[in-house]
Amino acid sequence: MGESTVKTMEGRTATPSPMVDPMVDEAADAPLRTDAPLRTRLRTQRSPRRPRIWFEVLLIAVSYWTYSLVRNAVPEQKAQALRNADWIWDVERSLGLAVEQSVNQAVNSVTWLIVSMNYYYATLHFIVTIGVLVWLYRGHPGRYAAARLVLFATTGVALVGYYLYPLAPPRLMNGQNFIDTVLVHDTWGSMASGNLKNMSNQYAAMPSMHIGWSLWCGLIIFAVASAPWAKILGMLYPTATLVVIVATANHFWLDAVGGMICLAFGFALSYAWYRALPHQLPKLVEDTDRLGRLLPRFNAST
Repeated sequence: MGESTVKTMEGRTATPSPMVDPMVDEAADAPLRTDAPLRTRLRTQRSPRRPRIWFEVLLIAVSYWTYSLVRNAVPEQKAQALRNADWIWDVERSLGLAVEQSVNQAVNSVTWLIVSMNYYYATLHFIVTIGVLVWLYRGHPGRYAAARLVLFATTGVALVGYYLYPLAPPRLMNGQNFIDTVLVHDTWGSMASGNLKNMSNQYAAMPSMHIGWSLWCGLIIFAVASAPWAKILGMLYPTATLVVIVATANHFWLDAVGGMICLAFGFALSYAWYRALPHQLPKLVEDTDRLGRLLPRFNAST
């Protein structure tokens, strides 16, 4: 098909480019109009965006620093934390599910296993979580922001739990014969044990963010990964973490329930904002900044 021509008032002909939309071209670099309808601006903000590496690194660093600062700034209410631990232990025994002491003592008798669990507790909590964030950032940018919001909201509400419900971990209880595996085996483990214990609030065991973060990793991997083996590993990770936190006497299993509740809140908040769960969003995104500039102009023209 030949190029179309346009007759001008002077009798000359012009041949416009068939690939250029004048409205789009003019609006491409225009700033977002401040008088755009609120609904349009909200829709633009809720659209999956391409994450920026410098912003994400800064956000994660500042957020973790703030989390650590706030968590450790919560007063160490030792007496109340010990009373709460006794109450949790009594509840579990009344349910016939007070298994922590048996698991702790049985695993402690296998030196190589408990030492491995000490290092697992101290390191994978951070390594795997950061690894999943990097994987999403690189391979699933359209889902990254929603998944990150789940993680941040989960962690934020956990801080409220630390403040409202101080709880001693089993290894610090009086007269219950729990074993502090880090001290007994002289391993570099929990920040709440040994020489590093003064750097961390030891009475912030409820909820367990080891469970909150590991279950976030597991669910995201299970929902987003395509390989069956990856889905299996995703589900095994929080399961193994539950065994570790109990075997090392760092948490009651009810602390894990608290972590799950916090994670449910995180998913609910992310769903309320993005109107979808992370895995339901598109894997890849276009440049939504450009889209945000075009939408107000398009709406005005129609």
